[in-house]
Amino acid sequence: MIPSRFFLYGFVALVLVWLMVPVVIIVPMSFSDSRFLAFPPPAWSLRWYEAYLGSAAWMQATRVSLIVAFASAVIATVMGTAAAYALNMTSSRLVRNLQVILFLPLVVPIVITAVGIFFIYANTGLLATMTGLILANVMLGLPYVVTSVLVGLRKFDPVQEMVSRSLGMNRFRTFFIVTLPQIRPSVISGMLFAFISALDETVVALFISGGEYQTLTKRMFTALRDEIDPTIAAISSLLTATSFIMVMLLSLNARSAGNRRNEAA
Repeated sequence: MIPSRFFLYGFVALVLVWLMVPVVIIVPMSFSDSRFLAFPPPAWSLRWYEAYLGSAAWMQATRVSLIVAFASAVIATVMGTAAAYALNMTSSRLVRNLQVILFLPLVVPIVITAVGIFFIYANTGLLATMTGLILANVMLGLPYVVTSVLVGLRKFDPVQEMVSRSLGMNRFRTFFIVTLPQIRPSVISGMLFAFISALDETVVALFISGGEYQTLTKRMFTALRDEIDPTIAAISSLLTATSFIMVMLLSLNARSAGNRRNEAA
């Protein structure tokens, strides 16, 4: 038993090291004073962070990415929460089977999804537009919101809604006053996942973004194709830090929700 446990711990440690190596390498490189990517850095400097913050093109791409990520996360949260609530409340097998459609963006290879979106947008004039980027990322973020909210709803006691409605409150008010406050951690988790998904999305952005509505990830890809600029290491470090902060918020959100459930019990 003990040797097998050590083997398991060793395997997990190797996986964690493998996952962390790119971050461990790219972050020091972002503080390099060298004109080229070098590890370990020959000298330390903040020049590439200054180059990023001082570039109008990089700042424009960053604004586009943040606007798209925030807007798509909000819209996906509203739509995903409504869809999850409907799926949880219905007893119809047909409606429950629609859940598979909501999860298609996670099942279909992202390249195929991107090509499909590209051809649809080419015929509707949505290529290289903010609206097109937001709609595409809403579709990609919906599965995360639906999954997270469904988990919260399945831990929620529906009798509370029945009691509220029996006292004269309609379903709409009951949801916002009784249900939503108790599943709020799940809704917030879904929204954070949708935000991270939209902020880091690259493949779809390569097909449908462009011009003044070019996302940060697409501009990074273009810069890598043309020239290996150490500014990309600085931007990658900032994106990694943002994702890490989001994951920490998810962890704190889950922990606080667990503590509230324990106190209620």
